[in-house]
Amino acid sequence: MTSCGRSPFSPLRLLVALGLATGLLCDFGPSASAETREIPVSHDDVLLSFAGPVKKAQPAVVNVYASRTERQPRNVLLDDPVFRRFFGDGNGRRPGGPTAQSLGSGVLVDPSGLVVTNFHVIEGMTDVKVALTDKREFEATIVLRDQRTDLAVLRLKGGDGAFPSMEVGDSDTLQVGDLVLAIGNPFGVGQTVTQGIVSALARTQVGISDYGFFIQTDAAINPGNSGGALIDMKARLVGINSAIFSQTGSSIGIGFAIPVNMVKVVVAAAKSGGHQVHRPWLGASLQGVSREIADSLGLDRPSGALIVEVASQSPAAEAGLKRGDLITRIDGQTLEDPESFGYRLATRPLGGKAQLTVLRNGKPIDATLNLSAAPEQPPRDPVKLNGHSPLTGLSVVNLSPAVTEEFSIQGAFEGVVINDIDENSPAANVNFQRGDVIIAVNGAKITSTHQLEKAMSEQHYYWKVTVGRGHDILTTVLGG
Repeated sequence: MTSCGRSPFSPLRLLVALGLATGLLCDFGPSASAETREIPVSHDDVLLSFAGPVKKAQPAVVNVYASRTERQPRNVLLDDPVFRRFFGDGNGRRPGGPTAQSLGSGVLVDPSGLVVTNFHVIEGMTDVKVALTDKREFEATIVLRDQRTDLAVLRLKGGDGAFPSMEVGDSDTLQVGDLVLAIGNPFGVGQTVTQGIVSALARTQVGISDYGFFIQTDAAINPGNSGGALIDMKARLVGINSAIFSQTGSSIGIGFAIPVNMVKVVVAAAKSGGHQVHRPWLGASLQGVSREIADSLGLDRPSGALIVEVASQSPAAEAGLKRGDLITRIDGQTLEDPESFGYRLATRPLGGKAQLTVLRNGKPIDATLNLSAAPEQPPRDPVKLNGHSPLTGLSVVNLSPAVTEEFSIQGAFEGVVINDIDENSPAANVNFQRGDVIIAVNGAKITSTHQLEKAMSEQHYYWKVTVGRGHDILTTVLGG
């Protein structure tokens, strides 16, 4: 599966709508004389007020407060209980030490207390609290983090198990021009509602997450709105507000929301007890169609996902797909580019089948794709590198189709994949990145995690490390 290309919005900053400031939450409830209003069902009702859908949806939108205490450099004196009593807890933390904080929004999608928010709201955080509109506050556990979609699922602790929850809609039914409302906590001022329309659908070249397929809206979204609800006029959740496009950090009427049909997949994984989302695997590399390619294929415009390479024993191979095929539809839905195909495939349930329309040699053909997860072969066999080498602090796993999908690895590499990097380790100072593929060390190919572990246990004056990143192969020489 191809990842998002470079954003065409590069002259400006694409700002993730994440507020880091804290604010006073103000909630002035309705007065005793407030009128009871119904959900608007006609044009005249819409002109009157949005109070109906807001009243129905608002209780399910929450504020999310996430934090972590930063670790301090360890002092060996803290091993002495007398020093530990006065200077710290012995785990590298100091009372009253610096903390990292994040403020965002979330949506209750199940009465049991499941909350959907953005991954970037809780990224790297350890302590999460959630505040409801009725001013109740709950601690929350992080059930699932899905960086690829920029989504996370939390579960509230305590409560009566009958939390307000929002009805989930169908983002595929949205049309450009539909009225929508954004509900969240911008700038930490308290829950706020803004109104707008769907400005565009299927925005792909945005560069926010691996699955670049967003609802664009002009409803004002500002820092702190991340994870908040985008609802339709029937108070149904149609998207999770994720980012804004701005030069100043404030809304200029270009906001992006993750379609709720992708949210459903992540929530279903969390409900089933999973800590990771498993999605259908194509087993082929795709690229976009340029004007030149479109002309050569006899197309009236550039569209579709062009197959560049097909992996053996993959669903794509089983479906009879070949290099040079152009995928134009999936289950009857037109595809504009590889990103739209990636989104459509990712929202299909495992175990079923998808019908593809493919253009081959100028003629359309049908293909049936089995919706199965990428295999974990070879097994990950994780290894953490220790010792005195420049790679100390890396955690690596074997490369498999499942790992390739999880890390959105581009290119046909052989090697092992960097899964994690310890802070303040020698490896953290070498500019390695999570998802890099270590291909060779000192000219010797690396084919397994234990082979790399053995290679790094040897003594050398220098280390020549070859790494695959994106479509590039990089080589660096490090001191021993």
